[in-house]
Amino acid sequence: MTTPGVKQSYTIPCSSVFRDAVQALAERRGVNAADLARSVMLIVPEKAIDEYDDPGDPPKSDRETIVLKSGPAEGRPWRRKPRLQLRLPPGFSIIMVRKALKMALDFDTGDVKMRVEKSDILAAESAALAEARALKKRQAEPPVELLQSREELERLRQIVDNLAFDPLDRGVTTFNEALHVMGFAPSARPDLREIRTKYRVLAAIHHPDSNYGSHQRMTQLNAAMDLLRRHIT
Repeated sequence: MTTPGVKQSYTIPCSSVFRDAVQALAERRGVNAADLARSVMLIVPEKAIDEYDDPGDPPKSDRETIVLKSGPAEGRPWRRKPRLQLRLPPGFSIIMVRKALKMALDFDTGDVKMRVEKSDILAAESAALAEARALKKRQAEPPVELLQSREELERLRQIVDNLAFDPLDRGVTTFNEALHVMGFAPSARPDLREIRTKYRVLAAIHHPDSNYGSHQRMTQLNAAMDLLRRHIT
């Protein structure tokens, strides 16, 4: 059972041909891939989707190359499975979402047709209206838990800002500056294991994708890591 309004990120591995077909259909319809999957799952019974053919994972020969944007391997190419990134309510399996997308493609080509009965329409309308009312209520009256979560998040951001290093104006150029950025004392002489452990902790905090992230701090953290690693080795 899903919670209205709450969404999570789904990584759907699939062949590059399937991914491109889904993205092309979404573009033609003026929506995104998540909208296609959600539309199918709203109007087609779960059992029918569950029994549908799964296009499956991509074959081993089907890989895409991306360039890593952060971390010690920043700028290096990485080969991975083709995928679709969707945001949907929690509770769906990867296979269920992938089957729904396949059904959306087959609806578009006419390979699959659906007969919609009046009861199905009424049920879909009722569900849509209920979700719209719930969303309107949440927007007008945020729940106490959400307000408390926002206050806690803001408090944590302030703590991180107070405790985190101040970015250096000229960047990280010396060994002592690298120690400062990594949170070591000026007299410290950490070994490679200590440096890596400290980097993993700080990277989880300062990465731009985190709730407390900072692109400038992450950039200097990477520079400090590289400088200390060269000095140690």
